[in-house]
Amino acid sequence: MKNASRELEIGFSPCPNDTFIFHAMLHGLIDTGEFCFVPHIDDVEALNLKAFEGAFPITKLSFYAYVLLKERYALLDSGSALGYKCGPLLVAKSRLKNLAEAHIAIPGKYTTAHMLLKLWHPEIQHVSPTRFDLILPGVQSGEFDAGLIIHEGRFIYPEYGCIKIIDLGEWWEAETRLPIPLGCIAIQNDPSVICHKEKIESFLRNSVNYAFENRDASREFIKSHAQEMDDTVIDSHINLYVNDFTISLGETGRKAVETLAEMAQCRKII
Repeated sequence: MKNASRELEIGFSPCPNDTFIFHAMLHGLIDTGEFCFVPHIDDVEALNLKAFEGAFPITKLSFYAYVLLKERYALLDSGSALGYKCGPLLVAKSRLKNLAEAHIAIPGKYTTAHMLLKLWHPEIQHVSPTRFDLILPGVQSGEFDAGLIIHEGRFIYPEYGCIKIIDLGEWWEAETRLPIPLGCIAIQNDPSVICHKEKIESFLRNSVNYAFENRDASREFIKSHAQEMDDTVIDSHINLYVNDFTISLGETGRKAVETLAEMAQCRKII
């Protein structure tokens, strides 16, 4: 490996799909040329909010935040979370008679989950942005009538006495026949940063490929940040959110992102 001489700050979430794909890139397991990357690991909604301040030159974003920040950030071809049967779930302890009046915990104002909820049921009025790992306990305790869950939550919600109200990924796929775009890696449009876009994309692509080829190498790093420590849950999470679209969006992935933005604009969500 070359000696790195330029540092770039990069923000991503502690979720297994992100730590899985960034592990090799951060730990000298692939060639990143003259670059080394300083990680800032935080909840995706915290990263969304920081992006409005321009905090990091490279950052994970929910696609809702990305659509709102397109003038400031460019979408990287690698590193995104898109797929089929991997959307956010609306859950509750029992069926709700009036969703429009229900008090619903959401994982953040600018998350794609919230965007999809508004697209599906625009009459919903009472939402509370809540850190994603606190949503299920809040529903279980009765603090919230329902919760919009992402990440590991979709694998463990029955343990909290919850049932599924709707899978917004299934709804999206029925509406569009496209994979659901959840999160991406974006780079600032600043001339001093955007000029490295293709290099960063290649580093990310190589890091994802390394992760696939050496699945056990990142396990300690993943577990040091994961909310759920069970290997089965971690593997299910990675298998669901890391796929060919993570290596490259491709034509289908880009069409999904464009469709999400168009639908949101048409329904006056952005």
